[in-house]
Amino acid sequence: MSFIVNSLRGLQIYFQSRVLSIFILGFSSGLPLMLVFGVLSFWLREANVSRADIGYFSWVALAYAFKWLWSPLADHVQLPFLHQRLGRRRSWLLASQVTVIAAILAMAFTDPQHNLALMAVFAIILAFASATQDINVDAFRIETAPEKLQAALAAAYLTGYRLAMILASAGTLWLAALYSTGKEYELLGWQLAYATMALCMLPGLLTTLLSKEPQTHLQQNAKQTGHFKLINWLKTAVLASFVDFVQRYKWQALLILALISCYRLSDIVMGIMANAFYVDMGYSKEEIASISKVFGVIMTLVGAALGGILINQFGILRILFLGAILSATTNLLFATLSTIGHDLTWLTLVISADNLSAGIATSAFIAYLSSLVNLAFTATQYAIFSSLMLLLPKFAGGFSGIMVQQLGYNQFFIVTALLGLPALVLILLLYKFNPKIKTTAK
Repeated sequence: MSFIVNSLRGLQIYFQSRVLSIFILGFSSGLPLMLVFGVLSFWLREANVSRADIGYFSWVALAYAFKWLWSPLADHVQLPFLHQRLGRRRSWLLASQVTVIAAILAMAFTDPQHNLALMAVFAIILAFASATQDINVDAFRIETAPEKLQAALAAAYLTGYRLAMILASAGTLWLAALYSTGKEYELLGWQLAYATMALCMLPGLLTTLLSKEPQTHLQQNAKQTGHFKLINWLKTAVLASFVDFVQRYKWQALLILALISCYRLSDIVMGIMANAFYVDMGYSKEEIASISKVFGVIMTLVGAALGGILINQFGILRILFLGAILSATTNLLFATLSTIGHDLTWLTLVISADNLSAGIATSAFIAYLSSLVNLAFTATQYAIFSSLMLLLPKFAGGFSGIMVQQLGYNQFFIVTALLGLPALVLILLLYKFNPKIKTTAK
């Protein structure tokens, strides 16, 4: 009974203005992701692009895995005109959000059947702009509130992020069907759907303009030392942030980096082929959109909120372990669905379980990464961690189309479930050696 009372009291934290702002910015971060490789794979498959090419096309999203290369810009470079009016974080946020909107519109008016290479170019631009937005939203989230609010901010960010992913996937599919005249592939339906998604970026842009610029250690140092000198960039911005991390965690830094690199391996490799799987199994855009919109949204909200509450009650590492188990298990549900065929009841079960487990796992993972960051290197260190999180999964995911062609969907999903085992082992090792990070409930 006390657990329920404490949980209800804990929900009040989600209605603070800072938490609501992070929710909207999380939405702004999550929207482009599905448009650059998620729902885009559905569009490409309907346009008769091969599964192998769809798999290779997913490498566009590797921009998210290399964002640490330009993340020091967000910490140390002032954007002309915008910096004086908005400050460091908000000026970078605004610039990246405007570029995201422009790139989505460019993709909206491109035909992948005749200009697949041009579509890839616009997708790359979108991925880089979206990754830049992620860098600054993560930094804004960590800097805008004290540590006691970080778990709630992580949950709010994830809720907004996952809701945007649902809208960008289910909403785009539904709109593409609505704007089409029949069940056959129609380019105009997809183009209008993508244009509509560009408009959905406006709430995040307005939040950036209306939010208060956070005060950071970095800004205080900048006031003392003047303009940042390019000659000190690598030493101060890149090398110093990595050295700081290694000095704080010593040899255990290797375990942490290994866990970060493989925690999402299972669900990302599987996810690249999910929409192609739906098309090949005969599900319509309306069916996928309707089920994702209803059950996907509900389970995303439940998973994200539950993840934040469980972290406060039991600590990060325990919930991180639970999330890894759930993510791998849902891949086995996809394997079962591949043998059943076109079945809306099973599809509802699979999508619901997948979103619930993703909500719990990602809440724990975001909170874990945030706990590793030194506020003196907020954008750079978090970008390194979140980039490493995607590098191996995205690279391996590029071969997912070939894997499906060689193994079939059933064995492919089983293999992706097994990819979750290394993360479980690494979490157990971290729990055993107990590195000096704040992974226990307060």
